[in-house]
This record gives sequence, C-alpha cells and structure tokens, in this order.
Amino acid sequence: MKKKILVTGGMGYIGSHTVVELINAGYHPVIVDNLSNSDKKVLTQIKQITGISPEFYEIDLCDKVALNIFMEHQQDIAGVIHFAAFKAVGESVAQPLKYYDNNFGSLINVLRCFEERKVAFVFSSSCTVYGQPDVLPVTEEAPIKKAESPYGNTKQVAEEILQDVAKAADNYQIVSLRYFNPVGAHASALIGELPRGIPQNLVPFITQSAIGKRGPLTVFGSDYDTADGTCIRDFIHVVDLAKAHVAALQYLENNKAVKYDVFNVGTGKGYTVLEAINAFDKANGQSLAYQLGERRAGDIEKVWGEVSKSASVLNWKASLEIDEMMRSAWAWEQHLQSAE
Repeated sequence: MKKKILVTGGMGYIGSHTVVELINAGYHPVIVDNLSNSDKKVLTQIKQITGISPEFYEIDLCDKVALNIFMEHQQDIAGVIHFAAFKAVGESVAQPLKYYDNNFGSLINVLRCFEERKVAFVFSSSCTVYGQPDVLPVTEEAPIKKAESPYGNTKQVAEEILQDVAKAADNYQIVSLRYFNPVGAHASALIGELPRGIPQNLVPFITQSAIGKRGPLTVFGSDYDTADGTCIRDFIHVVDLAKAHVAALQYLENNKAVKYDVFNVGTGKGYTVLEAINAFDKANGQSLAYQLGERRAGDIEKVWGEVSKSASVLNWKASLEIDEMMRSAWAWEQHLQSAE
C-alpha cells in the first residue's frame, strides 16, 4: 500500500510541484489547502502530468474544528510536508499580525494532530532565518540572526517550535528545509507560480512584464555592496526543490533515530538581480525593460547557500541551471496567456 503523505498548502507553487514528485516516487499525497493563494484547477493539471488525481480537502488549518474532523478520518497518514503559510516579505512588514496569526496557528494545529501517533514531518523553512550572513556561502551552522521581516521571523520561531517538539516527544521526526529562491515551472508548463495580484517575487514579475501584463520591472535597490549594486540570490528550480522534499521524507523513513535535522536547499551559486534578468533575456530571446528603484524593506543584501550537507546526507543535489529556470518560467507564463 502506498504511504499517505499529508501536504499542507499542496495546491500552491512549491506544494503542487512536490505533489507531482511524491506521486512519481510512489507516494499517495493528501492535499489540504484553503485556496487563499492558489486555484482548484491545479488538481486537473496535476492529473494531466501524472495520470493521478490526488485527494484534496479545502480546509483552513487555522480552523481547529474542521482540521480535527478531517484528521479523524486520516489515521493512516505516515508523513507531513508542511507548506501552508503566508510568504510575502513586503506584505509581512505591512501586516505582521496576519503573518504571526496564520503561520504559527496553522503549524501548531497540524502538530497537535500527531501528538498520539508517529509522523515524519518536513517543514518548509527559508534561508531568511540567517538574516544577512557574516560568511558566504552560508552553512547550516551559521548563527540565526534577528529576522529582517515578520515573514522571516515566523520561519525562525517555527524552527524553534519544531526543535522543542522533537525534543519533548518521541513520535516526531522532523526536518526543516531552509531553501533559497524557488523559480521556474514544471517542464510540461502545466503548473507554475501563480501569484494573486502584483507579484512579490522577482521571476513572476519578470515574466508578467515581458508578456505585457505589467509595466517595466522595478529593481529594488541598486546601491548594494555587490558587483552591479543589486541584491544577490541563490535561485533554485522548483522541480529540484520539490525533489528535495521527497528526499527529506525518505531520509526520515530510513533513519528512525533522527529527531530533528536541518538542511540548506539551493544551488550554491549566487546571481544578482540584474544577472537574473539578463539570464531571462538570453534564455528566451527577450529584451526586458526595467527601472532601478529604492531599496525594499525586509530585503537581504546577498545570500547563497553551502549545500554539501544536502548532497551527502539527503543524497540530493540541484541539477537544473538558471537558463532552464528562466525558460520554464517563460513557457509557463505563455501557457497562462494561451489559456485565457
């Protein structure tokens, strides 16, 4: 019998790609999502890719009653991959209570569902926990600095909650994946990043600008201490990232003594914002218009990861380069336009 894996926020960008990779790896994903930042059409698209329509339940994880009723009928869940959270840095600066209420409430409610049974738990963390690292590339042993945004703080505190839970109870096995900047889309162009409203992340704004949905792209900050003055990020293809979640789950399944562990998930390479724009142009034959703007609150100057631990322990390594990230992101944007 295929192992059931609860995927919270599984209709979202990273979640949907992970559901595909879970199916490819022989698991039975069960999706819970409140559709606050996703679309039910994703289920059809996942079926087109995999031939399988995963179980889906429209539930707000902050609703304890609804979640408990759901869990009463899901006693055979063997693992959890927890994506469900608000994730926009800028919005979190403007609306911190929204982020603290949702991101902590949903995590704690899910953890309580497994107080009486054993579970492998993979948490969607972030490189934002490092703040601005003193040393680059940043390793998992780097000190956790004061967060630059409420979003980053929710990831820091969530990791502390998970460490405390793992220490206190024998039934939890937990891995936190600190990933960098996911971009790109599935090779089928059937699933990809679909932000509601104005995109908060770089690549969907690039693609929407290139296709004419937006005006010129604004690059936030051009006076940073980098080669061209723009921020540096470690961009990782979303399919590589999805496969890392499956690898983390299998690591816990095969190492029952593990209580808590943490891994960087990135490519180990840093690109400036302008280099990313140039990569998009080169990969897709575009000439993107952009303008230089002021720095944005909450943004880190430069960060990229040391990823050797993920390679050696999880037996996982990113394989898709930035040109493929940009090609697939553009193919996804073109698919969206053709579907309108």
